[in-house]
Amino acid sequence: MIIRAVRPSEYESAGEVTVEAYRTLADAASAAYERELRDIAGRCASGDVLVAETDGRIVGCVTFVDGVTALSEVNDPDAASVRMLGVAADARNRGVGEALMRECIDRARRSERKRVRLHTLPSMTGAQRLYERLGFRRDPDTDWSPAPDILLLGYILDV
Repeated sequence: MIIRAVRPSEYESAGEVTVEAYRTLADAASAAYERELRDIAGRCASGDVLVAETDGRIVGCVTFVDGVTALSEVNDPDAASVRMLGVAADARNRGVGEALMRECIDRARRSERKRVRLHTLPSMTGAQRLYERLGFRRDPDTDWSPAPDILLLGYILDV
């Protein structure tokens, strides 16, 4: 598996992998959010979109946000953020999500950030187990609702 920056020719496939991952969650799939998940080019404008490639195929995607940008969900200039982690259904439980997360954590350290922040849906229990295994802890002070029927749970990792 190779973790690397997405190429412009891969924006569509990376977006589809992310949308596919979120469609497996009952509380995550809305048409508006799917447009945002597909907008790899837009995320590349203020973040680093990384992909996991196996056998020439993109099997995972994540957005790394260094500092406060348009993609930040928390105003914390000492933090990096992780957004929109998605792994193809047929590639789950093979370390793809962990490899993407470890690269984001390493990037935060190289940028001398003090923390890594992220938000997750209550239904993303597998992702929450991964985050906790990597040392993240719940940060209820940053929980928020982007829409009346959606609650995002905050997590933080001190680096």
